Amino acid sequence: MSLTEISEAPPLDVERWFNTDDPPTLARLRGKVVVLHAFQMLCPGCVTHALPQAKRLHEIARHLDGLVVLGLHSVFEHHAAMTPVALEAFLHEYRIAFPVAVDRPSPDGPIPHTMAAYGLRGTPSTIIVDRAGRIARHSFGAEDDLVLGLTLGSLLRG
Repeated sequence: MSLTEISEAPPLDVERWFNTDDPPTLARLRGKVVVLHAFQMLCPGCVTHALPQAKRLHEIARHLDGLVVLGLHSVFEHHAAMTPVALEAFLHEYRIAFPVAVDRPSPDGPIPHTMAAYGLRGTPSTIIVDRAGRIARHSFGAEDDLVLGLTLGSLLRG
């Protein structure tokens, strides 16, 4: 299924959350614009571009009503190295404060559940969910700051 065929964002099927005592759901976040950054801690593009971008956006979102930043650690390779213990240390060392979910592994292959549900091609990937819970934008690779800002501005204004 292509993302153009999906009108509503699939639920996040995760096994664990970091940086939150109240694990968010997309259903509870309706009415807000959600930026979901899918990453792997051993992904160079994630470490050099996507996660710093998400950190900056999270700092901005803390002062805006209606914008939420979430991380999704989607492990589809190097499974043995990317454990929850390693991720916890990584989040601490890189000072990542926004909520981060660990995508639920698939028993049938390397692609975890949420990654498969969203049709992600890899990491980094950015998914923007509008206030109605629909996918407004999906991108793979480094997302341009200006494009991201314009997209979010449009969604937050509307």
